[in-house]
Amino acid sequence: MQELDSVKINFDTNGLWVLSIALAIVMFGVALGITINDFKNLIKQPKLVLVGVLSQFILLPFITFLVVLLVKPQPSIALGMMMVAACPGGNISNFMTHLAKGNTALSISLTAFATFFAIFMTPFNFQFYGNLYQPTAQLIKEVELSPFELIKLVTLILGIPLLLGMLVRNYFEKLALKLSKILRPLSIIIFAAIVVIAFSNNIDVFNIYIHHVLLLGISHNIVAITLGFLVATLFGLSFVNKKTIAIETGIQNSGLGLLLIFTFFNGLGGMAILAAFWGIWHIVSGLLLAFYWSNKNGNS
Repeated sequence: MQELDSVKINFDTNGLWVLSIALAIVMFGVALGITINDFKNLIKQPKLVLVGVLSQFILLPFITFLVVLLVKPQPSIALGMMMVAACPGGNISNFMTHLAKGNTALSISLTAFATFFAIFMTPFNFQFYGNLYQPTAQLIKEVELSPFELIKLVTLILGIPLLLGMLVRNYFEKLALKLSKILRPLSIIIFAAIVVIAFSNNIDVFNIYIHHVLLLGISHNIVAITLGFLVATLFGLSFVNKKTIAIETGIQNSGLGLLLIFTFFNGLGGMAILAAFWGIWHIVSGLLLAFYWSNKNGNS
């Protein structure tokens, strides 16, 4: 098992560039559907923002850290869990919330809000919890991870595309709506293709080590979804909003996590395999949950 911490996933510089551009396009596509009014509506409902931020950026990284202390997985796998937990919600959460008959407007608004918040919180949470656990702190030390470089990359991939997309939506609404219909599905397909190609080139490594992250990845995702639902319940939110917060917390931007892993950790085996598996599994779990909830009625 120890060798998993030294396994590297092969992903060349050109692949990184394409992955970065695809992620930026995905974020730009999401932003085309966001208006200033979405943020204004959130400000009018500060409780929803509080619950969303508390669940995703405060409690999920903390609970993940506790799980790592309890289970004591390989350091590279633990670091992968921390990376995924530190990332903001994935854009596919908006689609799943709509499918689950949740609060789609809230989901889109929280995605936007979380993306801006993630510019600082993703690097902070990852660095804080990664350095708090000695085995993962050693891996971070070995790569000499720079917080500034981490913030810069997250800003370039998430912050700038989000801002540009919202500006286009604000000043060229018709163009934004047309582009959104094309870009969102296209960029997701391109992104999925890149990840598939990357791992088809490393299929032997994936097959050998996937069993190390299978149960842990599924359990971690279930914990994240359950956490979101419980936090929303504790704050007395409606069933519609409970579903939304649960999906927002359980559907993480694992694509961003993979990019950061390939960029700063040279595709460190346990990290990359955990993040990649999460990226596949959360689509399965999210769709299953969304289909289940779509047949459940209730507002309490």
